[in-house]
Amino acid sequence: MLDDLDRRIVEILIDDARISLKELALRVKLSSPSVSERLRRLEERGVIRAFTVDIDPQALGYQLQAIVRIRPLPGKLHAVRQLIEEIPEFGECDKVTGDDCFIGRLYLRSIEQLDQILDRIADKAETSSAIVKSQPVRRRLPPL
Repeated sequence: MLDDLDRRIVEILIDDARISLKELALRVKLSSPSVSERLRRLEERGVIRAFTVDIDPQALGYQLQAIVRIRPLPGKLHAVRQLIEEIPEFGECDKVTGDDCFIGRLYLRSIEQLDQILDRIADKAETSSAIVKSQPVRRRLPPL
């Protein structure tokens, strides 16, 4: 669990991961060394896994997103998983319970690209895809 000060540090970093250590210390009313030590402990505990950048896929030419449900054929689970990992257009993929084994999000430049990717999987799995029209809730962290 996080104490109130750690929670505040994480909230500030969620808003701006590029904030300077000095500014972060000012905002939480601690010294820079104290904040640095708390950050180190948060990283060691796995609370903070990375400081990253949020890129807009459309700015890179990916005009479409698709959600793909994937059901491997018998005996093909590991081959399908490896294939998914090798296809860079899969921005994320979850292994799930239920009828399908995987649900993935693809970033695409065209519908034709979706066909090309699904064709690579077709001999190893059944797929069902849906084009994303909008994202009312963007990927977000659980409540602190």
